[in-house]
Amino acid sequence: MSETSNEAISAPARSQRGIFEPVPPVGAVMVFDADPGTDVRKGLSAIRSEGVKEGGVVLGIGQPLALSLRASIKGLRGFPAMSGLGVAFPSTQGALWVLVRGSEQGEVLDRSLSIQRKLGVGFRLMEEVEGFRYRGGRDLTGYEDGTENPKGEAAVEAAVVAEGEPGVALGTFVAVQRYVHDLERFQGYDAAARDAIIGRRADTNEEIPDAVASAHVKRSAQESFDPPAFMLRRSMPWGGVREHGLYFIAYVESLDRFERVLHRMAGLDDGTVDGLMGFTRAISGGYYFCPPLADDGGLDLRAFGM
Repeated sequence: MSETSNEAISAPARSQRGIFEPVPPVGAVMVFDADPGTDVRKGLSAIRSEGVKEGGVVLGIGQPLALSLRASIKGLRGFPAMSGLGVAFPSTQGALWVLVRGSEQGEVLDRSLSIQRKLGVGFRLMEEVEGFRYRGGRDLTGYEDGTENPKGEAAVEAAVVAEGEPGVALGTFVAVQRYVHDLERFQGYDAAARDAIIGRRADTNEEIPDAVASAHVKRSAQESFDPPAFMLRRSMPWGGVREHGLYFIAYVESLDRFERVLHRMAGLDDGTVDGLMGFTRAISGGYYFCPPLADDGGLDLRAFGM
């Protein structure tokens, strides 16, 4: 999913600041399973103030952890596995999602290790992804990332839950997927074919007016949905020589926004699959709720009975 407005947005005072910050130079994602036979409350309490106010960390709670805490968050559900013609979006739903943001890799690693240690035996690391900002905010394909991101107050409206019970209002849902790119295949296309897949000119970032129906800009045009499906995207390229791609991150006030776009990308609306799927594939997918902040600057976990 293409994205480039990579600018800071003034975050609501009660929101986790990292949601609204630009893509960092270096980042790490950790997804944890929770052992229902252990005291998960202790681990969660230990990290509730871990960088969430300053923006160094974003924390999201998945449905499995919510259920183990006997909590029901309106709008939170498991990521739905989805498939279309020659394309599949798997679900690898975790209990806890952690994004660590920083300016250099050592800083990010130190904080990641600290979080894992504080969580304790009740949480098991199931996925770890090291990401980074690439060429000023581009995907590894070379195309700008985040062009259609909402800005200012529109971004807040797209990402923040406006109303709800204490501990839910002013929180944010996040949809995440890890994509693996076949860059050799993509670079094997000529420039015109690459532009046609994305629906933009690589050299100018201008949208192609008569882009084909399968172009990503057509499949994911947020304003074309009813109601509109605007999302605040903060995706990061990831990987090395052997394997690489995009870790897609979309912050939304309702997961319905993301799901409608994904449904269309899979071709389930009209049989037309997003052109991106010719060179990339999703290998993970999860939904999480990022709680707002409490008076002390830590996570407000009242909706989870804490």
